[in-house]
Amino acid sequence: MRIKVIILFFAFALNGRLTNAQHYEAINGSNYAGSLGSHNNPASIVNTPYKWDITLFGIQAQAATNIIRIENYSILSPASKSQYYVRKGEFERKGAAQANINLLNTRIAINQKKAFAFGANIRTNTRINTSTYYFIDTLQNVRDYLEKNLNNQPLSVNFIQSGWLEIYGSYAQTIIDNDFMRLNAGATIKLSRGLSGAQARLENGRFQPISNPINPVSYLISNGDTRYGYSSNYDKWQKNASTTENLRTFVTNTQGGASIDAGAELLIKTQAVAAAFDDDDYFDYKWKLGISLIDLGANQYGYSKNSRSTKGILPNITNVDINQKFDSTTTNITSFNDSLATVVGQMSGLAGKFRIWNPARLLLNADYYIQGDFYVNASLSINLSPLAGNKRLYVRDMSRFIITPRWETRRWGVYLPVSFNAENKLWVGGAFKAGPLLFGLHNLGYVFSKKTIQNGGGYIALIIKAPTDTGKRRDKRDDCPPGTFR
Repeated sequence: MRIKVIILFFAFALNGRLTNAQHYEAINGSNYAGSLGSHNNPASIVNTPYKWDITLFGIQAQAATNIIRIENYSILSPASKSQYYVRKGEFERKGAAQANINLLNTRIAINQKKAFAFGANIRTNTRINTSTYYFIDTLQNVRDYLEKNLNNQPLSVNFIQSGWLEIYGSYAQTIIDNDFMRLNAGATIKLSRGLSGAQARLENGRFQPISNPINPVSYLISNGDTRYGYSSNYDKWQKNASTTENLRTFVTNTQGGASIDAGAELLIKTQAVAAAFDDDDYFDYKWKLGISLIDLGANQYGYSKNSRSTKGILPNITNVDINQKFDSTTTNITSFNDSLATVVGQMSGLAGKFRIWNPARLLLNADYYIQGDFYVNASLSINLSPLAGNKRLYVRDMSRFIITPRWETRRWGVYLPVSFNAENKLWVGGAFKAGPLLFGLHNLGYVFSKKTIQNGGGYIALIIKAPTDTGKRRDKRDDCPPGTFR
């Protein structure tokens, strides 16, 4: 496999090491989320004052892991002085990363009660989990590793990655509207192409010591089942073709997928009397309560010719055999398969297609207007993809609970999201909005600490908005009395 193919795979698989309106979490529940809000709840595109808005470009990424540690590095310090190492100790290893790129996400209001949105996104989601094992970087060979993990059997590893391109269309409208409340509902249909899919699993890894009067204690590898594979479009990368030609072939040889979102928002109106310089209060609320089902669907991939499944271990395979068979000559997936075939009981190729379920989740959101331009938002994400069961492949979302106080006007915004995610990480983030620019960090440790760069992420988006509002009366919040800056 060419080095460019390897780089391309890791660009999809580990992009989250670079990162809930698709995790632009600062603007959860905001009336000004616009086109980005549809990824959190498709119903939200109605209660936005702009006639239209376009997210020209946005990117967010986040990652969390206890596998590695990076020190002497923050976004304010030079990377040349950073240090990283694999964490030592005896514990379960895990890692998760996810990212998305938003391209020309557009929202258009038909009127105050109806709106639609459309656009394209590139998304990737990766996770890895292991059983408990001991590791220290002074381990020299397989024997040293097995000796330290005699009491940690059976050993297991589970890795999965899914990356896809999607185009989507959303529609939402007001269902009920009276003097006290308004109910909006919406739905999104997404059609996708599975750009990069991969899986690797080790189950029931077992071994036992055997005495040798001449040599030190050896270990007999007694059991282990594996299953690993990746999408077949990586096989299409040709050594003699140009990068442009290879990328075209790479994308062309993908499989289709689909998913849906659906949601509703209930607005409890303020009952306040508008003053002379107040906005048209049509979009105002005291409470905004949202519920949505996001990413219900899957992406499909064709198995690479190098994908395999193995069962059991041949008799009398020891750590010495493993060291000899997987040596410096094992440099690619083909040589790895050849070496593995000499130690396993059974090996078979994986053919046809495989499906990876998207990070389906139920989102509950509550947004409360305090006074002036101050709000507070709370968002709870409940992962549903594990309901697919262990026999199916799925990725899951990293979000769990976020509470975000914010000060926000049309042009400006300051946000302080505090999150406790599905990886059991507590992060204090920060974000600001200045005109068309939205910038935020999931974890302010990126600025104030030099030991947390592996846990966190950030986002940036460029959003242009219509100069006029939906409806007959223009919002006047920015037309302040002389001497007032907003």
